[in-house]
Parts: sequence; C-alpha cells; structure tokens
Amino acid sequence: STWHVCDGMAAKQSAGVLVQYIAVRGDLWRTQKWPIGALIAQGCHATTAIVHTFMDDPNVREYLADVDRMHKVVLEVDNEADLLALASSLQEGEVDHKLWIEQPENIPTCLATKPYPKSCVQNFFKKFKLFK
Repeated sequence: STWHVCDGMAAKQSAGVLVQYIAVRGDLWRTQKWPIGALIAQGCHATTAIVHTFMDDPNVREYLADVDRMHKVVLEVDNEADLLALASSLQEGEVDHKLWIEQPENIPTCLATKPYPKSCVQNFFKKFKLFK
C-alpha cells in the first residue's frame, strides 16, 4: 500500500468522519439463495481482514479508537462482474480494500475498504444502493 491523499489526521480534519464501505453481491441471496446470515458473515470476514491487514495504519487506529462510533456503509452490487469492476476501480484509485473470496468454493462475495474520510472515497460507490 502507498500513502493516499485521504490518509491520516489532516485528511480527516478536512474531509470529515471516517467510513468503512462494504459492498456485497445481491445475486447471492436473490437468485442463488444464500442465507442472509451467510452474506453477513462474508462482510464480517472482509472487514476483519482489511482492519487486520492495516492495523498500524493511522486511519485504522483512529477508526478503532472509538469503537462505539464506527461508521459503515453496506451497499449492494448486482453480481460478480460488478464486484470485480468495483475492486478494479478501487485498485486504480489506490483505495485500500479487501476482496473477500469464499473458500473452498473460490467465489468472490464482497469487499470492504479500509476506513477513509467519506468525501475521499464516496464517488467510487455512488452508483450502488444500500443493501436491503
């Protein structure tokens, strides 16, 4: 990972609250009939993995400093292609994230970003709706 313009305290002061985005494939429960609990577990895996990976990152440390006030946005992507396209655009934009691939099935199910100031990353997610 490289330093990003949205990393650190200075970015937070100018850009607002830290938010962690989670994008989950809607087709897994709508058409493939995965239980909702299994999808929630996928999002939990991805958020835990990205926080662990970047545990020494200033954004992560700050985000975890007040665990009773964490902000997450859970969005729905339509299918695997949309999830992979989102992951690609995040990579191009140097937004740290974890694409969760469920094993042993090798199925990309969701992704989670490292906590960032919302204004720094929200444009990557504007076309997606809240997961309902």
